[in-house]
Amino acid sequence: MDNAPFELVLFGHDTVECAYYLCADPGRGIDFEYLGLERERLRQTKCRDPKVVKLGDTEFLLQRYGSSSGFPFVLDNADMTIQCGEFNSPSFCVTYRSQALWRDTAPALHQRFLDWAESLGFRHYEPEGLSRVDFTFDYHLPVVDFDEESFVSFSSLDSKHRRDRKLRGVAFGQGDVRLRIYNKVAEIAEKSAKVWFFDLWGRKEDVWRIEWQVRKAVLRRFGIRTLADLAARQGDLLRYLASDHDTLRVPEEDANRSRWPLHPLWVDLQKQVDKFQGLGEHREVDPQTAIEERLARIGVSVYGYLKRVAALTGAQRAEESVSLWSAFERLRNLVLQVHHPVSWKLDVKARRDELRVGGG
Repeated sequence: MDNAPFELVLFGHDTVECAYYLCADPGRGIDFEYLGLERERLRQTKCRDPKVVKLGDTEFLLQRYGSSSGFPFVLDNADMTIQCGEFNSPSFCVTYRSQALWRDTAPALHQRFLDWAESLGFRHYEPEGLSRVDFTFDYHLPVVDFDEESFVSFSSLDSKHRRDRKLRGVAFGQGDVRLRIYNKVAEIAEKSAKVWFFDLWGRKEDVWRIEWQVRKAVLRRFGIRTLADLAARQGDLLRYLASDHDTLRVPEEDANRSRWPLHPLWVDLQKQVDKFQGLGEHREVDPQTAIEERLARIGVSVYGYLKRVAALTGAQRAEESVSLWSAFERLRNLVLQVHHPVSWKLDVKARRDELRVGGG
């Protein structure tokens, strides 16, 4: 495969965040008073280094600060970061670390956390809830023949990074779905220092990462709440991400970018996704998902038309800027000129019948 234009060398989860709803049996659990005293000692001594504490049979580093999300205690070890508090709900928020995920997998780390919590006397009163999963596909990519203009994405371009006029990475979206494509070797050298990836890849250069960061709202839309749900349904989520939400294209003269042919790299990515565990077991858990997605896409299209209306209105009135709401009002008036109540009712009914029968 050394002469191939690209090769998938690694794929899996790079970050998993999960909330746990646990309660302790009487007289058991974590001694939060002890943690509070130790944390206060750290603050009083102005020590920047965390304190080693042992909870059950496991050692953690107790940080001198709480979390930005309202948990008073933050505990770290090589496998995970745990945010916790005596009166918080959820009682634990756990982020499984990258190296541990690649070494042991998310289900194994999940079970390790539950075993530790059970040893302290905790039991769950409702299932865990995933809040973030990062899906990554690492490709050996000696030649990069695309840039930010080659992507067709449901999200807006958020950032791009170049060095010596060469593309180093692009990112799309800031909300519930974020796509990043970047030179992972350069990122390791300049930022993360995760050189252990070289052994996993079997190489030390020309590896690019395709990464989707997916948060709770989108996970729920695909019926993914627990680790078991993730194993069963992640294939369908990934197919949506790689086929509908984001694509890499080969630019052509056609003004409609969605008609550009898929880049060979993305063709291969979609083939890899089709092999992913959990594909097709639960095609559409939430019956509203398809409707929500189509409405969102229509919203993007309408927003584009509103920009055109604003530009034309500004040119017509010799105004430098036309607000979104002025464009809305202008478009509303234009629509009212062609609106006919009877045909509206009949056409809407026909489209609803198409949805009911065909689901499209």
